[in-house]
Amino acid sequence: MTRSEQLFERAVKVLPGGVNSPVRAFRAVGGKPRFIVKGLGSHILDEDGLEYIDYVGSWGPMVLGHSHPDILKAVYDRMVNGLSFGAPTALEVEMAEKMVSMVPNIEMVRMVNSGTEAVMSALRLARGATGRDKIIKFEGCYHGHSDAMLVGAGSGALTQGEPDSKGVTKGAARDTLMAQYNDLASVERLLDANPGEVAAVIVEPVAANMGVVPPKDGFLQGLRRLCDKHGALLILDEVITGFRLAAGGAQEYFGVRADLVTFGKIIGGGMPVGAYAGSRALMEQVAPCGPVYQAGTLSGNPVAMAAGLAQLQILTDHPEIYTVMETSAQYLANHLRAAAEKHGVDLQVNQVGSLLCPYFTDTPVDCFAAAKTSDTKKYAKYFNEMLLRGVYLAPSQFEAMFVSSAHTQKDLQFTAQAAEEALALV
Repeated sequence: MTRSEQLFERAVKVLPGGVNSPVRAFRAVGGKPRFIVKGLGSHILDEDGLEYIDYVGSWGPMVLGHSHPDILKAVYDRMVNGLSFGAPTALEVEMAEKMVSMVPNIEMVRMVNSGTEAVMSALRLARGATGRDKIIKFEGCYHGHSDAMLVGAGSGALTQGEPDSKGVTKGAARDTLMAQYNDLASVERLLDANPGEVAAVIVEPVAANMGVVPPKDGFLQGLRRLCDKHGALLILDEVITGFRLAAGGAQEYFGVRADLVTFGKIIGGGMPVGAYAGSRALMEQVAPCGPVYQAGTLSGNPVAMAAGLAQLQILTDHPEIYTVMETSAQYLANHLRAAAEKHGVDLQVNQVGSLLCPYFTDTPVDCFAAAKTSDTKKYAKYFNEMLLRGVYLAPSQFEAMFVSSAHTQKDLQFTAQAAEEALALV
């Protein structure tokens, strides 16, 4: 029995499913999870000494790879002076100033501890600012596990949301309405059917929790127009895309203006962190300035701020990183398509910036319904063949591959060869 298998046997006795987040359990792909002991650059090492090229990257924040020396130094330098105070530090101010300087259309930031917390808080602010109760979200987009966001589509496009998890009450889901990603008409129908009641439309600008689904041309701009017409706020959930697609996130990359933006992952350089941001007029409605209450003992944790600030500074100093990552992702996408064609495998590969995802289907994937046509059994086979060859992918069809600036040409060539061998066996 391997060391990872031994640890998993222990874990299932004390952790639900043996993990602290469901997708880590490998249930969608079979087998047992690998327990990771170390990461360096684009590679990770498991408890059995096996090395992998990593395309999970802690689900997105490792844009510079693992254990970047500048980030580690910033963390070490901060740690020796204490881990947490529950009081303001200069680093919080510096981080907020840095984010405001990089991201279009934001003037103030509130730090929190996770993407879920950022979304939950932004939704409360939207409701408080507009005096309205309802929220429109999109099927297949994930915005964390707060009750109002764990909502299924209900029985039709104009119905109220239905809980998508046990423990979520119908009351919590009642004010969440479901639209279809990349379908402006579905949003307009909901707004027309609920006049003066919708506080906000929240969207992943690139739907990165149903794999990777890019917005159609004009979709995000269309949401902006609809929100303006109906007096609703537009919230971009940039927990994944923020500072990954571009220094200014999706607003810069797609040329769209949001009212509120949520962040996570990248702004902590791998440490637990989140934030929401917007105009001064909106953000000053948050306590202690205004009536919308939100608090957090560990918000703005100095160690997380040090790590994130170091990462954002590198991204600012070296804007070419974005071109490097996108070029690497395009290389992988092109090689996956070519290998699939060579071996007669139905495969769609979506790629936006440094994000990509292969789907085992002959249907172009532009929405959740299309994503669900992918053959998840074939993905599981592909995943395990890649794992055997030393390439670590997300253990779920409906997650992204994250390319970092640390992935070398050698890494990419190795991955492309492994993919060709794996696709030949799918």
